[in-house]
Amino acid sequence: MGHAWVEVEISDLEKKKSTKVKALVDTGSTLTILPEKLVNELGIKSTEEAEVGTGAGVIKLRRGKAFVKIKGKEEITPVLISDIIDKVLIGVVILESLGLKVDPLTGALEETPLLLY
Repeated sequence: MGHAWVEVEISDLEKKKSTKVKALVDTGSTLTILPEKLVNELGIKSTEEAEVGTGAGVIKLRRGKAFVKIKGKEEITPVLISDIIDKVLIGVVILESLGLKVDPLTGALEETPLLLY
């Protein structure tokens, strides 16, 4: 399928600061991952530290919450804060919360009904 890139707007919870970035849609990631530099620029606060399973093993990352806007749809979502990853990775929780999915043929995001179960 290749990589799916999408323009997203990330904001702090008060919407005082926001920025638009190109983000990689990562359907293998549960939560959205934000680089620490971006989190600091936007003033997003970390709420706790969590153990996170990766392909390389378990690591500890900070967690927080942010507004994420994709294709005109917006939601507050939990995020992981990384000092290792230097790009925004969009996980499936925010995609499903916004009623979006990746078309496996085109790699584009498309609308899908929200799931009740």
